[in-house]
Amino acid sequence: MDENQGRRQKKGTRVVVSVILLLVILFFVIDVFLRGSAEFSPGKVTSILLAALQFIVLLLALILFFVLGRYLVKLYLERKQKVVGSHFKTKLVIFFTALSFIPTLLLFIFTSRIINNSIEQWFRLDITRLVKDTRAVADGFYATTSDETFHFAQQLAREIQRSELADPARRPRLEDFVKGKLNEYRLDEISLFLGGEELFSLLNPNLPLQDYRDLNADEVRKAHLGLDLNDITPMGAGEFVRRGVSFIDPKMGAVLVTAGKFLPQNLTQKMNSIMALDERYRMRGTQRDLTKTLYTLTLIFVTLIIVFTAIWIGFHIAKSITVPIEKLAYATKEVSRGNLAIKIEDPASDEIGTLIDSFNQMTADLRKGEAEVAAKTAEVAARQRTIEIVLNAISTGVIALDARGIVATINPAAREMLDLPEKNATGRPYRDLLASERYQALRAAIETAFVNRARISDREIPMTMGVQTKTLSLNLTPLRKPEEDFSGLIVAVDDLTQLITAQKIAAWKEVAQRVAHEIKNPLTPIQLNAERIIRNIHKGDPSGGEVVAEGARVIIQEAQTIKALVDEFSDFARLPKIHLQPASLGDILRQVANLFRGIYADIVFEIRIAPDVPAEIQLDAEQIKRVFINLIDNAIDAMNKKGTITLQADYDRDSRRVRATVTDTGPGISVEDPEKIFLPTFSTKKKGRGLGLAIVSQIIREHDGLIRAENNRPMGAKFTIELPA
Repeated sequence: MDENQGRRQKKGTRVVVSVILLLVILFFVIDVFLRGSAEFSPGKVTSILLAALQFIVLLLALILFFVLGRYLVKLYLERKQKVVGSHFKTKLVIFFTALSFIPTLLLFIFTSRIINNSIEQWFRLDITRLVKDTRAVADGFYATTSDETFHFAQQLAREIQRSELADPARRPRLEDFVKGKLNEYRLDEISLFLGGEELFSLLNPNLPLQDYRDLNADEVRKAHLGLDLNDITPMGAGEFVRRGVSFIDPKMGAVLVTAGKFLPQNLTQKMNSIMALDERYRMRGTQRDLTKTLYTLTLIFVTLIIVFTAIWIGFHIAKSITVPIEKLAYATKEVSRGNLAIKIEDPASDEIGTLIDSFNQMTADLRKGEAEVAAKTAEVAARQRTIEIVLNAISTGVIALDARGIVATINPAAREMLDLPEKNATGRPYRDLLASERYQALRAAIETAFVNRARISDREIPMTMGVQTKTLSLNLTPLRKPEEDFSGLIVAVDDLTQLITAQKIAAWKEVAQRVAHEIKNPLTPIQLNAERIIRNIHKGDPSGGEVVAEGARVIIQEAQTIKALVDEFSDFARLPKIHLQPASLGDILRQVANLFRGIYADIVFEIRIAPDVPAEIQLDAEQIKRVFINLIDNAIDAMNKKGTITLQADYDRDSRRVRATVTDTGPGISVEDPEKIFLPTFSTKKKGRGLGLAIVSQIIREHDGLIRAENNRPMGAKFTIELPA
């Protein structure tokens, strides 16, 4: 439909342009013919040609007004319908119209004045004023005679109406009155008409009555209708001037009174002579008028051509700009509706064409992106199904909560582990789902994670299920999307009851073995020295006192070793309960570093505290000091009391946790699994018993934190501690 409309518009444009070109050619052919003729004088041919030129100018003006009106109506409808680009098109059309019309109009006025002045100078004669004055006198005489006759007719009408002389009963008196006025006013004719019929008529007998003409019914009817009766007709050798006045008589109806005056031959001849002279002068000036007319028509024609061309160019430029914009607007709406297959066909090579090419490229990219999104969506759906399968298969309980605390997902392991119903578990707030008293610790951990929006790792909580008490391990991870700070929480639950039981049995078995081994080592020299003392006593050796003294010293020394060993294991078994209070981690790091400064001259301490580290966090300051003292002491031993120890603290805004690191320049950690160094029986020192780092790990766990060990780069060991802020 749009294509057909476009074809029709192009066809109509071609027709209009063809007609205009034909008119231009025809106009200038006629113009050249008239200018090239030997006699440029009034005549039938000249009149026809000038009329043709006037017709061409009129036709061109009509075409111009038609095209302009059509465009203006179209613009009005487009603005009313809020078509895209209509306001811009209107501004362009107004601009080009004003740009062409105003200068052209000024040029037309200026040029027409020059042409008129020039032609007047060419045809100027001294008799002009005389002829005009003479003609004015003649016209004035005719006007005076006519006005005088009309005045007498008014006087007669008023008197007849006032005296009610139109009444048939007063006919004789009426005739006498009219005869008297005919002589008194020196009139040559007085007539009365009642309706459309002549009542009577009095004439001057000296008139050439053979040429006298009565008023016809049509003239009488027009006079009754109020039209002015002003008739000048030839009569004999002279002219007869007739005026009439109509009035309404209450009894008789419409009455017409006419008065006539005859102009004799001599006066008429003089008037005709004057008119003939004027006619001859006008004939002489015809060439001037024809020339003026020709030049004026040419100027008007050229002006119309210029204005039409400018307006047409304005509309064409406006259309060339707005049509692509309309296409872009339509295509944009189609894209907003989801139609990405649309493509704008425009062969333009300008900036508009570049814009259209960019739009087509954009839709192509969107189609490609839509296909990729569909593929990604399918892939995500497949992954989601895989995740659901995995969640249903794994032994770890998983609960997904949204930002409002509503349960979005819960796998079978979590339902079984927490003894939750299989139905109606999702879509409920976690506080309702975990409302029972046995879930108090779990609820508290979830609420802490929601409030702090921070990760909680490896938190062990007890939970009583009937007569059995379970130990559960919690890992709570906040969910964050790029456009959101917090979008939910993932709760991972593991049942550590059996694992902890087995680990405790294994750990205490290993501890018992280690303790037995450590105690057995000093018992051997004790036994040997005791036997040595007994032998010397039995021998009665005089010098046996020294042997007894030496043996007793060894026994005492080894007994102290056993006592120290027992004390260390006793301390590990009963660590003091932590007391959380607001404290500055930076101050603790500085205090611990100051304890070692001055003692070890070859140890350099570097402290780096990030500016965004919270001023205070909840912790047990003495226990945390014990942690860093232990770590620094181990680092000093590893570096052989020479090197650099760096204490650093920073803040992770995503997890809302403070991270502290202790790094050294020693040989690093030699074991494959760095986590083994936190076991209570593991030690890399020759005289170590493996309890220091175990105590450190226990203190950090009680702070709901975590500690990990790794080799530093390029050298040394690195211990990282994370604490909730």
